[in-house]
Amino acid sequence: MTSIQNAPDTDRLTDRYRRVRQTTEALCAPLSPEDCLAQSMTEASPAKWHLAHTTWFFETFILEAHQEGFRPFGEQYRVLFNSYYNGIGEQHPRPQRGLLTRPALEEVYAYRAHVDAAIDALLDSPKGEAIAGLVELGLNHEQQHQELILMDLKHLFSCNPLDPVYWRPPSHAGRESPPLTWHHFGEGIRQLGHPGGGFHYDNEGPQHRVFLEPFQIASRPVTCGEYLDFIADGGYRRPELWLEVGWNRLRKEGWEAPQYWRRDADGSWTVFTLRGRRPVDPNEPVCHVSYFEADAFARWAGARLPTEAEWEVATRERPGPRGTFLEDNLLHPVPAPGEGRAPVQMLGDVWEWTGSAYLPYPGYRPPEGAVGEYNGKFMVDQMVLRGGSCATPRSHIRETYRNFFPTDARWPFTGFRLARSGS
Repeated sequence: MTSIQNAPDTDRLTDRYRRVRQTTEALCAPLSPEDCLAQSMTEASPAKWHLAHTTWFFETFILEAHQEGFRPFGEQYRVLFNSYYNGIGEQHPRPQRGLLTRPALEEVYAYRAHVDAAIDALLDSPKGEAIAGLVELGLNHEQQHQELILMDLKHLFSCNPLDPVYWRPPSHAGRESPPLTWHHFGEGIRQLGHPGGGFHYDNEGPQHRVFLEPFQIASRPVTCGEYLDFIADGGYRRPELWLEVGWNRLRKEGWEAPQYWRRDADGSWTVFTLRGRRPVDPNEPVCHVSYFEADAFARWAGARLPTEAEWEVATRERPGPRGTFLEDNLLHPVPAPGEGRAPVQMLGDVWEWTGSAYLPYPGYRPPEGAVGEYNGKFMVDQMVLRGGSCATPRSHIRETYRNFFPTDARWPFTGFRLARSGS
């Protein structure tokens, strides 16, 4: 994989467009055509589909409306690479994306080049200002898919008994994780959500007031070593720690550890990573756990998960050192830096489950048209995650960013930190 570089803050939109699009292709560069086509589960998509869908977004929402004499690159692409936009029309069934042997991979790259040239021309034309907002949305959408490519690829490679290596990162000296401490926040009325100005998703607003009782939040995410203690204490065998739906899912799926962990014959634990399989590092943030597992651990630890309001307030009022992102080229969470006066790794390394359901903020209204399907229609049966991960582009994340997944999702780069009520 070509190392992903940080983008300068002074990038023009045209430069940013090219950089984001090139990053997606850099992520796919180490892959064979077979790697790009395979689909390991219904929730995941082949890399080839991600390459095409992100291009479909620009073609469908920008070129179709703004390019004079527009003609689609492929008549069937409108259906093949539509994800969930019912306002656009039919979609190819998600579980069957891995069956799309045609168009070939080289045709998908030709599709990308065709759309890129057309978007470049529009940005340099008098219509550039009119399409700027949609282009920015498309770029953030593509950055989401960059992380999805890595999530889906990791799941795919984990199914291979050869334990394939996707990327050998730069050398990274390990370190011991600092002891867990607590940061205290008093009661009061706070502002929650994006204040407006600059790019943000519609689900981050409108900004509104919330009242918070006194709370405490952990100085860092829960580590693998702490999670090993939970496992050793029978955490996966004690129904009193689990929500009923989670306990039923545990029994059905046979969960006994985070996804990608394996207990070897000698009783030691290994974990599959994008660097291959290796021993579990007890100092790293635990990763690839479901909401149910995070909630059970919190109950075992005599704590709870923070609400998203508590998480955002803690991040904004007491910002600490950030963790790693996609541009750090590690693609795996690393131990927290030393203790400080603020919580660390609130941004980066692992997405953090919160105890908040994914619901609209007061006064929320989805945008009109098909673009309005981007977030609003998923505000049910999901929980909010905050903070980004080691696979999230640095320029994509912010304190108000609201990610969301079903409670049983384990293949994202998901971890958690603890919270407690009271001062």
